[in-house]
Amino acid sequence: MNLLERMKTRAKSKPKTLVLPEGTDLRTLQAARRIVDDELAASVTIIGKEADVIKLAAPAGVNLSGINILDPAASSNLGKYAKEYYELRKYKGMSSDEAKTGILVSLRWGAMMVRLGDADAVVAGVANAPADVLRAGLTIIGMAGDMKTASSFYIVETDDTSYGTNGTFLFSDGAVVPEPTAEQLADIAIACAQSCQNFMEAKPYVALLSFSTKGSGGNHPSILKIKETLEILEAREPDLTVDGEIQADAAIIPAIADKKAPGSPIRGKTNILVFPDINAANIGVKLAQHFGKLDVYGPFLQGFSKPICNLSRAATVEEIVNTCALTLALVK
Repeated sequence: MNLLERMKTRAKSKPKTLVLPEGTDLRTLQAARRIVDDELAASVTIIGKEADVIKLAAPAGVNLSGINILDPAASSNLGKYAKEYYELRKYKGMSSDEAKTGILVSLRWGAMMVRLGDADAVVAGVANAPADVLRAGLTIIGMAGDMKTASSFYIVETDDTSYGTNGTFLFSDGAVVPEPTAEQLADIAIACAQSCQNFMEAKPYVALLSFSTKGSGGNHPSILKIKETLEILEAREPDLTVDGEIQADAAIIPAIADKKAPGSPIRGKTNILVFPDINAANIGVKLAQHFGKLDVYGPFLQGFSKPICNLSRAATVEEIVNTCALTLALVK
């Protein structure tokens, strides 16, 4: 059983509530139908005007029975949600009237459902830019604990179970932070460690990737940044098993680690690859997926206090269903 199958089984065993804000996108409706039919969620709520949703679903033959359709403007929760939104944004100069109008935006409404416990997870992005999904998460759901950086990770799975955790890795951050500082890289590594424990139920072993291993590249600024990241992690999370700066081959292959990084604490155990910037991470993911023919899921958002996930605007119905299943499986 691969990771996706395990996560679907977990989601079914403890069904949670899901909100999909993009009710005017046909793929969302088709995915909701699959999620309900496959019993991956206790309930699925689509946000949109009922007439618009029905008009979209009917020609495509999407049966909406068992799917909740919610129009924020007609909801009995409008006053409560608007008040909470005002309290969150009044320090930015938002008025109560502006909050009442602003909360009607479906992404914000979905995020507020999660914030106030009316849904367990929100998944969006097929009809909205990633920045808009992130903004809804940052302004309404908020960050977890002392986390200051929202980031993302991809799950990358290979048939060779001698690598990673039974062939599974987390790649980060290929979707959110373009050029992370040392402090942000530390946040990303810590968030990845938690994501690893949640998804893979495995001890995290973190590689801070670079073109250099243990100073072989000299004092290039990117190397110094990773060394600073390692110092921050050692102070903040002394029990986290992490090494860097280290090249990808040394991080993954024990024989190469013995040559380039002898004594590395992650030798042969690495299951988290933290890339130095978004370029490297995104390129690495695409190469793994399209040239390596590996199974890739994501990106998934991390660092938030409650589950919110961003979809690609090109996501297929299958990808939406899988992302929702993986997200629901992690709800506590």
